[in-house]
Amino acid sequence: MNKRVSISGVLTAFVFVFFLGSCANSREPEWRPLFNGENLDGWDIKIRGFELNENHKNTFRVEDGLLVVSYDEYERFDNKFGHIFFQEPFSHYKLRVEYRFTGEQVDGGPGWAYRNNGIMFHSQSAESMGLDQDFPVSIEAQLLGGAGEGSRPNFSVCTPGTHVVIDGDLRTEHCITSEGDTYHGDQWVTVELHVFGDSIVHHIIENDTVLTYTGLQLSDTGEPLKKGYIALQAESHPTEFRRIEILDLSNDY
Repeated sequence: MNKRVSISGVLTAFVFVFFLGSCANSREPEWRPLFNGENLDGWDIKIRGFELNENHKNTFRVEDGLLVVSYDEYERFDNKFGHIFFQEPFSHYKLRVEYRFTGEQVDGGPGWAYRNNGIMFHSQSAESMGLDQDFPVSIEAQLLGGAGEGSRPNFSVCTPGTHVVIDGDLRTEHCITSEGDTYHGDQWVTVELHVFGDSIVHHIIENDTVLTYTGLQLSDTGEPLKKGYIALQAESHPTEFRRIEILDLSNDY
């Protein structure tokens, strides 16, 4: 009788451990914050005309738990295009960003950059950019705010040094307009990128898919663009980010 109890106990323990292991293996990946709300740890800064991590006129900063693109120390923009890069590359993931435009565009900013920012992804690294390089080779999910009237579709795609494919056609123009709505004012907007290597990308605004494309590639060689860094822009209009988080799906592919 004692022997039976012992064997039964062992079997029960085995089943329990197996069940826990199965649960652990099937556990969904978790969203990970890329911005900690306190400082810019884990990020690199590259501003045109300046060395890596020289944060010209405190362009990128943390204020009240927000990652802020600010121009309050500038007199003129003078083509000081800037980017802040998360230091880790990714390939397959979902990225969620909550942002808003604030204030006035700095003097000297280009007209097209009014209420304009962007999420650069599958990007070259910050340290590989040239001193006077305006934009990293990357895919840009464009963040565009309305001017108070008229249409400015949000979350289009731009392609500095890259191309994408839409409906089987290689698209070589610099920007391709999404079906996104226009967002006027200083409201917070939530966007998501669902990125699967070089195979397919979905642009999503407030749970609505506004653009899909495939075939991510370098424009000069046609080489598939499978992974890279994530960066946010500084293109002359103040912008605030209060959530930047990623769901890394690399282990599923």
